[in-house]
Formats: sequence, structure tokens, C-alpha cells
Amino acid sequence: MVALLSGILVDSSVGQDWPQWRGADRQNQSAETGLFEKWGRSGPVLDWTAEGLGSGYATVSVADGKIFTSGNTDSAQQVTAYSLDGTQLWATPITDVPPRHPYTGSRTTPTYHNGMLYVVSSGGAVCCLRADDGKKVWTRDFSEWGGKMMSVWGFSESPLVDGDNLICTPGGPTGMVVALNLKTGKDVWTCKLPNYDEEFGVNGKSLMDGAGYSSVVVSEACGVRQYVQLVGRGLLGIRASDGELLWRYSKVANGTANIPTPVTDGDYVFTSTAYNTGAALLKLVANGDGVDVEEVYWLDSKTFQNKLGGMTLVDGHIYCGHGNGSGLPICLEMKTGKVKWGPERAKGKGESSVIVADGHIIWRRQDGTVILTKVNSEKMEVVSSFKPEFQEDNSWAQPVISNGVMYLREQDKLMAFKLK
Repeated sequence: MVALLSGILVDSSVGQDWPQWRGADRQNQSAETGLFEKWGRSGPVLDWTAEGLGSGYATVSVADGKIFTSGNTDSAQQVTAYSLDGTQLWATPITDVPPRHPYTGSRTTPTYHNGMLYVVSSGGAVCCLRADDGKKVWTRDFSEWGGKMMSVWGFSESPLVDGDNLICTPGGPTGMVVALNLKTGKDVWTCKLPNYDEEFGVNGKSLMDGAGYSSVVVSEACGVRQYVQLVGRGLLGIRASDGELLWRYSKVANGTANIPTPVTDGDYVFTSTAYNTGAALLKLVANGDGVDVEEVYWLDSKTFQNKLGGMTLVDGHIYCGHGNGSGLPICLEMKTGKVKWGPERAKGKGESSVIVADGHIIWRRQDGTVILTKVNSEKMEVVSSFKPEFQEDNSWAQPVISNGVMYLREQDKLMAFKLK
């Protein structure tokens, strides 16, 4: 079967890599098929479990016949590579000591591109490594741009490769978002925000300066290639060619933690944060050679708020967990803002992360429970659920599907479930 993914024809009957956070196009959907015929009531078959990842909440990327992730040891934060059978190939420290922040551990999912890996340490540095042996190529510390997080839980971005550039978010006054040369790490452009003191308290809220916990996505709205990123002061649109700030939307920002990666669709952007904030659908409109932003609708926090675990758009509908800590499954019609079903008190507890594949949605709850449902905007159609034998801490690492295997990270361990 041939499918269309990000404008590229792919054969979905064969396996596919998952080279970065939320997949090749950051839309969190796999084009693989034939994944769930053998998924019984007790779940899929556990093929192997690997150890030595270190502590953290990063998920995995899969490319070039290897699996990559990041984690903390007693002495450092590291990037680790495994073979597809779970054998550790190498581990490279990217910090001298483990970064200190609440919920210790790594956050960044390594981004693979042309034999290289790009990662952001939770302490605030971006690093390039060789994927074959883990050797460091270059490192830039976010302090060079006055790097800052909006709050205390550590840098959580998975950097974006776009053309010859690496896009990341130091959150500093001389570089809120920056583009770096992939090969050298040198500045291509920096995007700065206006003086923070002049805007403190916009929309009647005390906004936080610095980077958020989101990762950059690409939009082609209005024929302008731009990067959309959620930071402490809200949602930004940045022109890809030169780093010019095109538009901002502050209403979705809160003073605690802005987390979910935004969803882009044509000329539209959907965004949400929790801590009793809400969600919005935005329309981007051309303004000369620039872009303006218009609010289509706003949903209050009782109707829709996604804290962490992310949101995924399928056939015009947003699927995710709703609530500030409850993560109850919900389905929203993006165009209208109408809740089609939910929030559902499904099995499991806590936040929900999702991945979409082969006409189904896999929901991973914070307590480790995994639920398989069909993609259905009329009701939550549960196929089965299971809880892996091993579960530790908060199961916040999002599921990944690649080459017929589902990967679930649990701190120092990685479980690989055979789907086909």
C-alpha cells in the first residue's frame, strides 16, 4: 500500500524510521499498516527490554538501523544508541554533571539527520554528535544567548533540522529562538523578542520570560515558511529565511509551564496549555510580505486544556488528554471547537500521550496503562488495553512506532513490543 506522508509517497507496507520527536514531519502519525491484527486483549508481544538508558522522560528516535535516546547517570547526562535488538552500541556524556532541576532526568529526543544527532541538554546546551559512534562534533551553550527557561523543570526541547539549519530555543534576550549551521553550530540568525518589562502583565496575566517546554514545528501558512514555537510569553511565528518575528499570540500562555507542541494545518494553528488556561484555533493571514494572526475561537480550561502528552490532528479532529493532571481522553473538531466526545474516564490514571497509526490511536497513561482505540470522532472505540509488567515513576515518555515495533521508555529501561 502506498500512502502520502508530508508530500512524499511512501510504501506503508514496509517499516519506517522515526527520526525525531513526533516523527518525520512532527505530526505524530505513522504511515505503517498491518500493525494491530495480532494485538490481543493482553496487548502486543514484548520482544525485548534494554537497560542503561539512564533516568529521564525523553522518548526515542529510530533511524539508520539504530535507536537513540537521552538519560541521566550518576555522573552526567548522556545520549545512548542501541541496535534494533536492544544491544547498547555507545553512550556519550553531553554534560559534565547531571543537570539539577525538579523531576530529574533528560527531556530531549535526539534528532537524526544525515548521520548526525542533535540534542538539547536539560541544563541548556545544544550538541551535535555522530550517530555511528557518538563522537561529539560541536556544542553551543544556551548561556551564549542569555538562555533561560520560563520555570524550573529544565530545557525540554527536541531541536528541529530544516535544510542546512538547526532550529532551537535558548529563551534568552539575545536569542529566544536561533538557527545554527548544522555542520559548524555557528549562528545563521537569532530571533529576539521586544523588551520583556514593557509587556509584563499583557492580557491581565503575569507572563514568564524564557523558553517553554515545547518544540518547534513548521508552517507554510500564507505561502511563508515559518517556525511556530510556544515559549514563556506565548505562541510565536518566526520567518524561516531570516528569523524575523512575524506574529505572536499571548492568550495561551500561563505563568507556570507552557508545554504542548502546537498543531499546524494549512493556514491554521491549534494551541493549548493547562494550569487552567485553555486552547485556541488561530488563522494566519497575509499582510504584505508578513503574516498576521487572528483568533478563530477560544476554549476555556473547563472545555479543553492539554497539559502534556501532546495533541494529534487526524481527519480534522484533535485527539489528546484533557485536564490539568487528569489527562482524560477527548476528541475535538478543530474547525468548530466542538467537543465530539469526552473527556472519558478511561482505564489508567494521569496524563495521556498518544500516537496515531493504521487507523488506530495508542494512548499511554501516566500510570503506564496502554489503551488501543480506533480512530473514531463519534465515540472512544476501545479495542483493548494492557499494562506492561514493568512501570516506574511517571510514564511520560511518548510511544514511538517504527519498523513494526512499538517502543515504550520507562526511565532506565526501554521496552520493544513487536506489532508485526
